[in-house]
This record gives sequence, C-alpha cells and structure tokens, in this order.
Amino acid sequence: MNDPQSENNENSRPAQPRAREKSANDYEAIVQKLSFAAINEQRRSRRWRIFFIILTFIYLTPMLLLTVDLHDLDILDRDSDKDAKHTALVRMEGVIASGEAAGSETIIKGLQNAFKDEDTAAVVLEINSPGGSPVQSADIYDEMRRLREEHKETPLYVVVSDVAASGGYFVATAADKIYVNKSSLVGSIGVRMDSFGLVDMIDKIGVERRLLTAGEHKGLLDPFLPENPLQKTHLQKTLDQIHSHFIDAVKQGRGERLKNNPDLFTGLVWSGEEALALGLVDDYGTSRSVARDVVEHKKLVDFTPRELLLDRLASRVGASLGQGLAKIIQGGFALQ
Repeated sequence: MNDPQSENNENSRPAQPRAREKSANDYEAIVQKLSFAAINEQRRSRRWRIFFIILTFIYLTPMLLLTVDLHDLDILDRDSDKDAKHTALVRMEGVIASGEAAGSETIIKGLQNAFKDEDTAAVVLEINSPGGSPVQSADIYDEMRRLREEHKETPLYVVVSDVAASGGYFVATAADKIYVNKSSLVGSIGVRMDSFGLVDMIDKIGVERRLLTAGEHKGLLDPFLPENPLQKTHLQKTLDQIHSHFIDAVKQGRGERLKNNPDLFTGLVWSGEEALALGLVDDYGTSRSVARDVVEHKKLVDFTPRELLLDRLASRVGASLGQGLAKIIQGGFALQ
C-alpha cells in the first residue's frame, strides 16, 4: 500500500527547481531593466549636454560678434595684397556735436588711425555736414593741422559730398585741398544763435510769467521776457568773437587762394561751382576719383570709427530704463 505522504513529497520536489529558475529569470530581468535604464539615462544626459552646448554656442557667437569691431581687426576693407599702398578714408556725416557720429572724438580717432597706418599714402576726409558746435569743429580743425605737420609726407584732402557748411566748412579748410561736386553746398561762414519772443502771446491769453533767478542776467534769452538791450549787445559781441575765430581759420587754411569778395564771410552759402570761383575750394572730385587720379592709389580703406551694435543696443536700453525710472519718480506720490 502506497504511503500518501511520500507521494506528496515526491510531487513537491520538482517545484523547488522551477521556483529557483523563476527567481533567477526575474533577477536577470530586473538587472536588464536597470542596465537599460542606466543606458537610457546616460543617453538623455548626453543629449541634454549636447543641447546646452549648442544653445550656449548659439547665444555666445552673436554676442562675441557684437563686441568685436571687425574694422579694428582690419578685415573689412583690405584685400589680400598687404604690401600695396592705399588711400585712407574717414567719413564725417551729420551734425558736428558731442556724442554724434560727426563729433570731434569720433572724427579725430579715425584721422589718427588713418595717419598712423604705415600703408596710408594719403588721407581723404569726406564731409557731408551742415555744421554744428564751433568748439567741436575747432577741435577737429586743430587736430587736422597737427597731423599734417606730424606726417608731412602724407597729404590730407577733403571731399565734400552734399554739403560742407558752417562748421563743416570750418573743418574742411584745414586740409591741403578741398574737392567738391558742382552742386555741393559750401560756405555759410558765420555764427547764429536762435531764440523767439512770446511776450505778446502770453499777455493775450492771460498767462503770468514767474521767474526766479540768482544773477541779474540768468534769464538770458527767456522767450517770455521782453528783449533786454544790454543782453543783446553782450550776445552780439560774443557771436562776433566766434565769427572772427571762424574767419581767421578760413584765412589760415585757404591763404591766397581766397578771392577778394565782400560777401565771403557774411554767412552766404554757394554751390560748388561758385565756391571754386571764389577760392573756397580747389577742384571737382569724389573720394574715388581723388584716390585714383590725385593720390594714384585707388584702393580706399575706410577708417571711420563705427559704433558697435552692442553699444547702440546698450544706449537704447539705458535710455529706456532712464525714461522708466523718471516715470516712476514722477508718479511716486500717486503710487503711494
């Protein structure tokens, strides 16, 4: 007779190896999952690292380009022939004033760099300016004459495009020669100071002017006050002095080339053709024609200082922040 207990023991024996086999398979599956998870995590980490490297490169490359002046690196205007002489060009465009493109600091920097270059055969200052500050104009004029004296072997020419009037012509007279187009506007050798009077208007509309000053003439040129004869005489004397400085500079620069004409220093402006007849300019020409025919080195290299794009953006952002701060200050009481 068979023993039931022994039969049960025999039936239960194969189950233990199967359990161990299942446990081993589960362990291998877990190890595989962990391995794949680690590999996937490494891949994800690598992808993110590559992504951030690319993103950093995309961000930094334009920033680097904005902060580097390619002109100073001398790769914009020069060709592969490093030994050939060239004609250096500096452009003066716009109103002559501090902080502007035609301000003395910018133009003087360009001229100094142009003369300093050992491959410069001659320097051309191309002017398109209606004038501006007499002080800024005189600074450029003086530096041009100094550079001519220091670099006697390098001629300095001025080419007028549309206009060289008032301070623009002041600067031009410091050159060895001045070239124009027949239709260029030249001259305006004079000084002006603008104001207006609104005394009758505020009387008609019933406005009472209230002005507090420390100093008898601190309200000089106030448009809401009647004209003061003493102040007018004083200002006219000042204008005459500045005008005489202008006249002396023109005579010193142009010398005997100037014709004897009573209207020469009255503030009139002339066409290039008339200016040539009056001795205010020397000949007709453009920057390219002067480089080609006068200097005989037709390659033009532009030494005009250029404001970096990043600087322009910073200036605009600074201006915006300043305006915003002013609004906050002005509206501070309302915010409270």
